[in-house]
Amino acid sequence: MQRLLLIWILCTAGAVQAAGQTVEPGVFRALNSAQSAQQQGDYAAARRALDAATASPGSLEETLLWRSRGYLAWAEGQNATAIEFFDKAVQSGKLDAELQATETLNLAKLNLVEQRYARVVALLAGNQASANEEVLHMLVQAYQGLGQPAKALPLAERYVQANPNAADSWLQFLVAVNADLKRYSAAERWQRQLLLRQPNRAQHWRQLAALQQMTGGHDKALATLRTAHSKGLRFNESELDNLVLLAGAADQPWQGAKLLSGLLEQGLLPRTAGREERLGLLWWQARERTAAARIFRELAARSGSAKHWLNLAQLELEQARWEAGLDALAKAERAGAERSKVRAWRNWAESELRYQREKRVASTR
Repeated sequence: MQRLLLIWILCTAGAVQAAGQTVEPGVFRALNSAQSAQQQGDYAAARRALDAATASPGSLEETLLWRSRGYLAWAEGQNATAIEFFDKAVQSGKLDAELQATETLNLAKLNLVEQRYARVVALLAGNQASANEEVLHMLVQAYQGLGQPAKALPLAERYVQANPNAADSWLQFLVAVNADLKRYSAAERWQRQLLLRQPNRAQHWRQLAALQQMTGGHDKALATLRTAHSKGLRFNESELDNLVLLAGAADQPWQGAKLLSGLLEQGLLPRTAGREERLGLLWWQARERTAAARIFRELAARSGSAKHWLNLAQLELEQARWEAGLDALAKAERAGAERSKVRAWRNWAESELRYQREKRVASTR
């Protein structure tokens, strides 16, 4: 609040006179009295001083009174009232260029606090070419609030490119928005800059691996995780499991299977029955049935689970391996699999097997 008071002190009637504009003496005294009272925290006295002043409609004095009432309302936390007064002052056309720019910025700040994002954009978008960090940041927030991150993106990129030492939050924003827009290569590029700044943060390595995974680069993602591991950085198991799940959610089961396989083989994740089953399912979803069947065969032999034997049976039958499929169905049934399901698969397999035998017999006649 002290900063607001200082701005007001510097930009009241004295500033107007310095710009070559004159103010009616009665209004000038009222502005100074209100300013003095507000500095002392006596908002009621400041309001009385402003209410006692009179100004002709459409005059500079009227604009200055609106402006002072805006600062007073802002100091009291009455943002909606402050917006109303600042809006009148800005729209009046009576302020010189410097004061107009100051009050337009203040009006945008108040609208941003009140989540009036469209108004913020309307006030500031015309000055994007020469916008400083504060204005760019406000526009970025406003476009996000409007659900238009694609419009915020070039503003943030421009600022970071012009300011190589920009705060990490700018880079994090660029990573997040590019990823949301499925511009994974661009997101990866900004993530690498974050990693250069903080190479010992495991989170940055994991996020880089996730972005590489989203572009289908399972080998790159695995190499990234391996590099971080070699530097002594450690990831918890849930973080690595989530990377694998990310591939499945992105409809990339083959990429997920390759990543999970690499994580298990290189000891970055402990090998468990649950992860083996997930690996088998990922290979299955990727239509790599031979690899999936090998995993479920090993799982079924160890666990004796009816579910594992039934999965194996279905995989064998999908590859037209009828005898192997029937054998797995028999083991699934003995392990307690649902009989109606086993019967349906068996009837189909036996009919296909009979057809194949009859076909071979017919071909030898």
